[in-house]
Amino acid sequence: MEAHAAQSPVAPPRARHFRLPGVGAGLGRGYVVLWLSIIVLLPLAALTDKSLSEGIGHFWSQVTTDQAKSSLELILVCSLIVAAINAFFGTIVAWLLVRDNFPGKSIINAIIDLPFALPTIVASLILIQLWGKNSPVGIDFALTRMAIVVALCFVTLPFVVRAVQPLLIEMDRDMEEAAASLGAGGATIFRRIIFPNLLPGLAAGVALAFARALGEYGSVLLFAGGKANTTVASILIGQQIETGNETGAAALSIVLLLMALACLLIITLIQRWGSRHERAQGAGAGVGLTMPVADGGLETLDPGADDLDTGAPGTQPPPRREEDDQRG
Repeated sequence: MEAHAAQSPVAPPRARHFRLPGVGAGLGRGYVVLWLSIIVLLPLAALTDKSLSEGIGHFWSQVTTDQAKSSLELILVCSLIVAAINAFFGTIVAWLLVRDNFPGKSIINAIIDLPFALPTIVASLILIQLWGKNSPVGIDFALTRMAIVVALCFVTLPFVVRAVQPLLIEMDRDMEEAAASLGAGGATIFRRIIFPNLLPGLAAGVALAFARALGEYGSVLLFAGGKANTTVASILIGQQIETGNETGAAALSIVLLLMALACLLIITLIQRWGSRHERAQGAGAGVGLTMPVADGGLETLDPGADDLDTGAPGTQPPPRREEDDQRG
């Protein structure tokens, strides 16, 4: 009886949940709902009501004009281009900041967050001074569609870098070293080990950058100029408000809002997929890792295996001899 009690598993202690002083569960939820209602839900409801104030037909006519469709198409294409550019260069920047040591690394790491703190209209002025008519490097593409892409790259770069950086920091390098010891090249290690672990964070960062680029206003206002061929949706909304077409501005804003909500939904699905991916990796931690070797074949690396036949976990028992079978 005592042996059975000693061998029985002991339930882990239950985690204690601490709450803020004077804030119970119901009161805390009430605070959250009230604050979100004042800051987010009520303004969105007012915007939706304004966009539909003259009927769904007027709403549709406002978002399907040639100017509205052109501005939406322009910002959508530019946002996709910017997302692809930042996915590539953002991963490289995050890799250098995590894996390499070089002079001025802390300064560059701080500069990455500059677009978060810098007012976007100031960013537009900076870009004009660098790439405008009086450019010190002799390159002028202000008031062009190229200016839109550059401005959006400037304001969205931190999203990708800060999404990939923590994953690189937490990544276990033992798998990379094991794959290298089996003869795998750098490209194979990145494709089969590193990139699958970075993919959830990279995808979420790209989606956030895309959503941020859709509604960008300040950085493209002066740099792109809002000309006929450089008017993005956010600038068109401002122009409609200035001309008194508030209903049209609200309708176009709803379209941008729906596109941003779709991006947020994609981010949520990516995060859930990333959580399942991490749990699957944890469940398969004891499973052998199959990697290519130098001669072109495959070799399975068992994390629990030892090189010595000492009966340690992961070793195979020695084969039975015929004499042992006859004795049995």
